Amino acid sequence: MKNPSKGLGSFLAVIFNLLRVILGGSKPTGNTGAPITPPPPPAVAADNTIEPARIVTARVLLIVYDPLMDAASGQKLSQMMNWKRVDELVNGFLSDIQEASGGMARYQIVQRVEVNEFPAKSDGFRYDPASYLAVLQGGPSYQPEMVDYQAILTGFNILPRVARREIDEVWVFAFPHAGFYESIMGGAGAFWCNAPPLSGTAGCSRKFVLMGFSYERGVGEMLESFGHRCESILSKTFERTQGEANLYRRFTRYEEITPGKAEVGNIHFAPNSERDYDWNNPRQVFSNCHDWYNFPHFQNDIRQVNADEWGNGDIRTHHKWWLKHLPKVAGRTSGIANNWWQYIMDPNNL
Repeated sequence: MKNPSKGLGSFLAVIFNLLRVILGGSKPTGNTGAPITPPPPPAVAADNTIEPARIVTARVLLIVYDPLMDAASGQKLSQMMNWKRVDELVNGFLSDIQEASGGMARYQIVQRVEVNEFPAKSDGFRYDPASYLAVLQGGPSYQPEMVDYQAILTGFNILPRVARREIDEVWVFAFPHAGFYESIMGGAGAFWCNAPPLSGTAGCSRKFVLMGFSYERGVGEMLESFGHRCESILSKTFERTQGEANLYRRFTRYEEITPGKAEVGNIHFAPNSERDYDWNNPRQVFSNCHDWYNFPHFQNDIRQVNADEWGNGDIRTHHKWWLKHLPKVAGRTSGIANNWWQYIMDPNNL
């Protein structure tokens, strides 16, 4: 004799499975009673040669500290000292970055703010025209020299604007002894970016970089600051890779640390440099710097090179040369995009 309760149980199991299909989209499980395993989280894209290289456009808040030095004439500090025009520096830098990245990295200045004051130091002190001119004439600079970053973040409402994606990064132009790092990173998960992470910013949902530029210097120095940013972000990008898989570490090899195996070097050391900033060294060394233009399909293109390759000591030419070698092609290797610019421009892509 059949067991009625067993038949009822089978009928209910069928109905239950059908409801799961209708409501949840899962496949019937039969009578096994086994739990349905949730799908795994999305994985990093597999290594390939076809993943498109992403163009990244970063929206910039540009802040210029150019204090009034003479109320009667209206003369500002940059005019009094005959220093560079900020707009010319910005245009030169934008052009160099777009050229070096092959169009993969682009900047959009969404707001330009000029501030007629000396920014506050970390203890609240501000220079005035007389005290600042005394420093320029050889007097001691004020200590602590560090600028009050928190006052700037608050005064320009930076963290909420970054979180709302109104801006992606901040550029501040100032003057010698203003107290800015060349670059510094803030936001949740911020890491070393040629400076320790910005304190008090972990509540911001997105990482962002604040660049400190000087209108006393040129575009070459702007590229140097940017280059150190690249070094920090790419070191973080590749920190989990080992040995030859750490492609960024390979990229930065130069003769002094890897004799006979120089590659592109870093911002301070060209392939043949013997000391910091030695970009005008005539000695010939073997390097595969040209082969990085073939990345990721290296052709063993090793040549003898010297300073003729990167401008014979010109800071801007060397830094553009270095930046042009950074990979910017389709695909992914060791889990990392072959377009390194997408990390440099937006650390949230890490």
